[in-house]
Amino acid sequence: MKYFDQKYLVNGKKYLAGTDEAGRGPLAGPVVAAAVILPYDFYDARINDSKKLSAGLREELFDVICSNALSFAYTSISHSKIDEINILQASLLAMKKSVQKLNISPDVILIDGNKSFNYNAEVISIVKGDAKSLSIASASIIAKVIRDRIMLKLAKKYPQYGWETNKGYPTKEHIEAVLKYGATSFHRETFLKKIYERANQTAFTFDY
Repeated sequence: MKYFDQKYLVNGKKYLAGTDEAGRGPLAGPVVAAAVILPYDFYDARINDSKKLSAGLREELFDVICSNALSFAYTSISHSKIDEINILQASLLAMKKSVQKLNISPDVILIDGNKSFNYNAEVISIVKGDAKSLSIASASIIAKVIRDRIMLKLAKKYPQYGWETNKGYPTKEHIEAVLKYGATSFHRETFLKKIYERANQTAFTFDY
């Protein structure tokens, strides 16, 4: 991970942006993406795919990344927009908007995953990039921390759904709360269809 990004900074290319999202799978809340440009020689061995880090370490690294980055930005795409254009397009939109917000124009953009978006720079998709690229991993941490903060705030307004722990993901607790109390204005309607369909079946079981 230390040298992964550097191999793309060749032929006069100076700035590389890594971008990633958090929140593709939840039933509620936004999807959040971030983009970050790190100094060429920056390295912190603790930085990794945000899903592999504890919440406390993510918060600590969030400050480290933001204070050392040459530029960083993040974008939140609402649950209603997700319902309108689907989660894949919403994720790509969030990543593209985050790159556009950077105050330095990148020469290369690394995207986590196998999809891409058009941009006036070289754009490269990296499968499992959050475990390979320092910049993508850093973006994943920023996106995850920002989204978790949003869900913690919403959890105070809707305590029955357990968002302070499940962050909107389809846990057994969350699904049971949806079936008992109904959906909130922050739930993704398109994500609830299968849950309602299964609930209407005679033998509804959880396999999460």
